[in-house]
Amino acid sequence: QVQLVESGGGLVQAGGSLRLSCSASTSIFLYRMGWHRQAPGKQREWVAAIESVGSTAYANSVKGRFTISRDNAKRTVYLQMNSLEPEDAAVYYCAINRAGNTYWGQGTQVTVSS
Repeated sequence: QVQLVESGGGLVQAGGSLRLSCSASTSIFLYRMGWHRQAPGKQREWVAAIESVGSTAYANSVKGRFTISRDNAKRTVYLQMNSLEPEDAAVYYCAINRAGNTYWGQGTQVTVSS
């Protein structure tokens, strides 16, 4: 079992920045980590992922604005979000793929005012 705790969400004006963190209860060294988001009335969507070796991938909607990174020693994954748009408002969830299972955090709310 893996527990993930997200933090760093909040209210920001359009054009602003936020940095989300996701802390894991166990080592993340070997595992793919990702960020997803869910806006009210919409399905959860993938935002970004980072492999154990550090390679990254992004949804087209956030490419060039968001950066995912990881600190294995701290068992933490980050999502730096710049140039935020009202459409980025959602609950952001961290996920880890481990031994064929996907574990989710409880989410952190991001609100973007126009």
